[in-house]
Amino acid sequence: MRSIYRSEKGKEEILALYDAQLSGLAVPWKDIYVDTSFGRTHLIETGDPDKVPLLVFHGGNATTAYNLLACDFLFRDFHIYAVDTIGHPGKSAETSLPASGYAYGLWAGEVIDALGFDRMRLFGGSFGGGIIAKTMCAVPDKVTKAVLYIPAGIRNAPAVRSANMMFPMILYRITGKDKWLRRCFLPMAITEDNITDDIYRTAKLSIDHVRIKTAMPSDVDADRMKRCTAPALVMGAEKDCLFPGKGVLARAEKIIPGCRTYLLRGRGHMHFLTEEEKEMIVGFLR
Repeated sequence: MRSIYRSEKGKEEILALYDAQLSGLAVPWKDIYVDTSFGRTHLIETGDPDKVPLLVFHGGNATTAYNLLACDFLFRDFHIYAVDTIGHPGKSAETSLPASGYAYGLWAGEVIDALGFDRMRLFGGSFGGGIIAKTMCAVPDKVTKAVLYIPAGIRNAPAVRSANMMFPMILYRITGKDKWLRRCFLPMAITEDNITDDIYRTAKLSIDHVRIKTAMPSDVDADRMKRCTAPALVMGAEKDCLFPGKGVLARAEKIIPGCRTYLLRGRGHMHFLTEEEKEMIVGFLR
């Protein structure tokens, strides 16, 4: 099996940033590993062990260490299991799963089993939201509640919508100049203010050192999704070039029974949640 990393040195750089980001967490945490038929899977266990368990998924070609920095609002109210997506940068097996079909959902179901739970609450954004959508279709009875945040897998935009990211990416590959990488992110971020240092460093190392997966989890089948009766909150960003919010929410309302939706107005794929929106997520999951 070919490694997802372009070099061993690049892998070491990514894992060094991973460990540095974990050291910045304001709460205790520990590494745990579980075995699945798709490969060994790594998770960070953190939050309050006396609270309800919550399985957290990160975005594509990122890591759970970076994602936890943005999920600190969940620490007080949940016993968090934050998983490194298999086949992505991090400490899980490098097994790559297909973006189409429901392998990611089956893998997530096996993670839930391996953790010793029959069912769990799920939270994830972007690619991670797509994994949750696949999980709701593949193993609907294993989902207690779910928050799908700017998710893939509901109504993805045509690839042409993100074509304006390709030219600056090509120039970055040719020149190595950071200004082109930042311009590549702008269609997702809308403004430079949304490109934080942690976002930039995590993305840059993945782009430089990982065989990037450009395919997002494909749109789920409506009939399969309708079998999942777990309460779900779907949050879409109005100006998201990857998963346009209005289209995502409209389809979610049609295919997810009992779905609640929320539009993040004026925001692109990369943005910040307000305190009220964080409270909405916590309240729904709790």
